Amino acid sequence: MNLEILTPDKKVFEGEVTAVTVPGTLGSFQILKDHAPIISTLEDGEVIIKANKADEQRFFIKGGVVEAIHNKIVVLAEGVA
Repeated sequence: MNLEILTPDKKVFEGEVTAVTVPGTLGSFQILKDHAPIISTLEDGEVIIKANKADEQRFFIKGGVVEAIHNKIVVLAEGVA
């Protein structure tokens, strides 16, 4: 899957991932390969990116929106701390 994390100022992350956990408004949820198409609002919280079993990155975002469709995930965040 391809993931992009964007803020109004810059592109924070772009790359291939195996899983992404995002802080949804109603609770955190994970997006895996071939996830059903989804658009969701996001709260302030941690985005956890896994590229493989051993590689994990974390970003703290300040709200936003996530869209996942056809194994492409875009996180539009208001900011990254």
